[in-house]
Amino acid sequence: MNRSAFLGPILIILGIFMFLKGDSTFNTGTIFEYFWPTLFVIPVGIFFHWLYFFILQRRGVGVLVPGGILLTTGIICQISMLFHIWHLMWPGFMLAVAVGLFELYWFGGRNKWLLIPINILTVMSLLFFVIFSIGSIFGSFFHNQPIIAIILIIAGGLMMFTRSRKSM
Repeated sequence: MNRSAFLGPILIILGIFMFLKGDSTFNTGTIFEYFWPTLFVIPVGIFFHWLYFFILQRRGVGVLVPGGILLTTGIICQISMLFHIWHLMWPGFMLAVAVGLFELYWFGGRNKWLLIPINILTVMSLLFFVIFSIGSIFGSFFHNQPIIAIILIIAGGLMMFTRSRKSM
């Protein structure tokens, strides 16, 4: 593998991060603080995939389960660290298990019984992602704003006004 093909994207991501975090100090501790998933978790997940595809010659399909779990967990943790959205990304841990099991299903003997936990975990994860994302978006739009109260007052007034008019 070409070293510039590996270091180029890392330098670009690091530059974008430094540009977006311009007001804070940037040192070695900051790199470990924000990029620990990329430094420690994601490489282990990639190692398990490399082990399966290149060393074991596609014979030890079981290594894909921890590989898929660690790779997905590392990506979820990295996104959460960079954007401070742990409260939204936690369903990704359920999705990580589904990804590991799906890799076992896909590269292993296509055991149809694996699809049951894969589908249950995927649906639960996506459902929680949607519920908490909508809740967060809704909360950020109406946080500390009397918009809902104003809407309720207007709706109540319209209901009373239209009711009193119909009864006359």
